[in-house]
Amino acid sequence: MRQVWRNCHVATMTNGKYAVIEHAAIMTRADRIEWIGPEAQTPSADTARAHDLGGAWVTPGLIDCHTHLVFGGNRSQEFEQRLEGVDYATIAAQGGGIASTVRATRAASEDELYDSARVRALHLMRDGVTTLEVKSGYGLDLPNERKMLRVARRLGQTLPLTVSATCLAAHALPPEYAGRADDYIEEVARHMLPVLAAEGLVDAVDAFCEHLAFSPEQVERVFRAARGLGLPVKLHAEQLSPLHGATLAARYGAWSADHLEHLTESDVLAMAQAGTVAVLLPGAFYALRETQYPPIDLLRRHGVPIAISSDMNPGTSPVLSLRLMLSMACTLFRLTPEEALAGATAHAAKALGLQATHGVLEAGKYADFVAWDVQHPSELAYWIGGDLPKRVIRHGVEVDAVSLFRGEGPGSA
Repeated sequence: MRQVWRNCHVATMTNGKYAVIEHAAIMTRADRIEWIGPEAQTPSADTARAHDLGGAWVTPGLIDCHTHLVFGGNRSQEFEQRLEGVDYATIAAQGGGIASTVRATRAASEDELYDSARVRALHLMRDGVTTLEVKSGYGLDLPNERKMLRVARRLGQTLPLTVSATCLAAHALPPEYAGRADDYIEEVARHMLPVLAAEGLVDAVDAFCEHLAFSPEQVERVFRAARGLGLPVKLHAEQLSPLHGATLAARYGAWSADHLEHLTESDVLAMAQAGTVAVLLPGAFYALRETQYPPIDLLRRHGVPIAISSDMNPGTSPVLSLRLMLSMACTLFRLTPEEALAGATAHAAKALGLQATHGVLEAGKYADFVAWDVQHPSELAYWIGGDLPKRVIRHGVEVDAVSLFRGEGPGSA
């Protein structure tokens, strides 16, 4: 079906800029954009269904390119303990930290994980998200990593949402491998990845390169296995210390390197040469009360695309709003509102390898866009919290996440 969405202004986000078309219209056919431009130049389409957007500002659908959306339980009590002065080492010794999420995730059924993840996905969808990534990494063995990735696939099949599934089995050392990190990496590289890839559950492979997780040498073994399976890679890098994981990621042509508070100029140069996206995660920076800022000026100077994401996870970034992350990216990291919006659209699409079909409003790409009742796109970062009035269109079909919350419409349980 052909449709015309008229009476709007459009920020296409071409080349990471607003690239504004005022008094615009968008013509869609089925799930794709067929034409976009000034309304006065709209091609004749007598049979097209017309939609009046009431002067709204239209942007690409938001893309949350780094989430840990699927997990069991939550760690709100640990959050309270930390605020009462209990340090992380003590919490971990009591069985808390990521180990508690692993236990809860292993104990949960696939249906239980799906039900809780669905609610979190709907929060993000209400905020204008039409595409997101979901990482595994709280199962840490084959049956439970498979369970998490199956939930990710199920979310994409049952909700009006594009979901990219990333295997993060090299996230932490499971308790049964205590003191045997090399053995666990061998299990991930030689057994888990091939099985999960063969089952069609993996779009990309991630790892956590950090002194409290895995060394660059261990991560490289995972990357070699991923590339041998034809899978792209990405990396949690330089969050807590400068191990040059970003340079390693760039050497393997990674889609992205994420966190990056301790990034060096040599890392930035490697990322620039490889076309690797820098994914910044202001929610984790805020929740952990970090003081080491990502080197924004270096990333700008060397032309590294900057994406912004929620890092939604139960321990260090329990974030339910990607738009709030745009605001935090501006206030904490000093990005401009235009840079922040590009970070949740055009550059986020590239961080997921989806730049050919997502992230920018132009003919041929998916008809994923949001019509915001604002006076300028900068308001998406300007307003702190709240629920901005909007209409969300995904693949040419309007999405009502509020109805989905109530158990109505497609994707309802």
